[in-house]
Amino acid sequence: MLVKHAPDKINPKAEFYITANISLFEELKASGVRSLLIPESLSHIEAGDIIRLSFGDNTLRILVKPRHRQNAFLLTERCNNWCIMCSQPPKDVDDSYIVNEVMDAIPLIDQETREIGFTGGEPTLLGEDFFRLIKATKNYLPKTSLHILSNGRSFSNETFAKKTGEIAHHDLMIGIPVYSDNSADHNYVVQANAFEETIDGVYNLKRNKVKTEIRVVLHSATYERLPNLARFITRNLTFVDQVVLMGLEAMGFGKSNFQSLWVRPDLLIPKVNQAIEILHSSKIKTMIYNIPLCVLDNLSQSHAVRSISDWKNEYLPDCDLCSKKSECCGFFFSTKEQYKNLIKPFSGLASL
Repeated sequence: MLVKHAPDKINPKAEFYITANISLFEELKASGVRSLLIPESLSHIEAGDIIRLSFGDNTLRILVKPRHRQNAFLLTERCNNWCIMCSQPPKDVDDSYIVNEVMDAIPLIDQETREIGFTGGEPTLLGEDFFRLIKATKNYLPKTSLHILSNGRSFSNETFAKKTGEIAHHDLMIGIPVYSDNSADHNYVVQANAFEETIDGVYNLKRNKVKTEIRVVLHSATYERLPNLARFITRNLTFVDQVVLMGLEAMGFGKSNFQSLWVRPDLLIPKVNQAIEILHSSKIKTMIYNIPLCVLDNLSQSHAVRSISDWKNEYLPDCDLCSKKSECCGFFFSTKEQYKNLIKPFSGLASL
């Protein structure tokens, strides 16, 4: 626990106290309180942050930062897809230790936290530990939403989907990517024979009363058939809870393949608008993530969400003049240069 003043009483949940104040550190130490003195370079650590210290390799990592709009746990780097734009390329490693790390962190999270996320890799590859983690969030965080990113394939197994539903988490949503209305294009994007398993997984989750989100990363291999995908969803997956159309992040494979994947907004947005209109005809909630407001038009702007995680989020200098900055997702630090000559700040008083 980070402290700037000596605590009136010792928090039993705190394994040690952290401070950048050497006088306070000495005071705590003299009182027999386990304490850690951190340098000023780590002064961004705040009260309420959950951190992991590894004394073996002398590292410190922030697991949860309450001030951030999103806090997500990477559960594994293993995955059974190999997506051409993946920002977290799969690694065939034994990272099972992460489960215990997350299990230790969950009870420390403030119960007023609005939402946490689980991501990967592919979280369902954890098997029984996947269910154990969901149960832990249900029990320790009864007011907190849980959003899990998955490729959906494991849920094609009816037993796996049923066990997920039987946990009866109070507010669980699973986000699953569907990249095309046909198997050939979807399978090309994920570099696996996955389309049928993914669609079956969506059906099985909804049969078991688990909220489900369809995610589509927008790039050269997905955008042209986006209206066709929207029709496919309205005809075959009209029961999903929401659809998210997402801008490209230039990290991992997204970085190495960026030049072939990037689509200019003037080509992309007309397809996005067609998809929005088709989805709305079936009253399917639709959102746009990771695309700045000023490159969208009126229709798509009304569906845009301030979505980029705080630690990845940046703005260009011209954004300081924009009246809608506080409403805008800005840019991934990895793509902001791509937008440099495309943005058109909204006039008026800048939002603070």
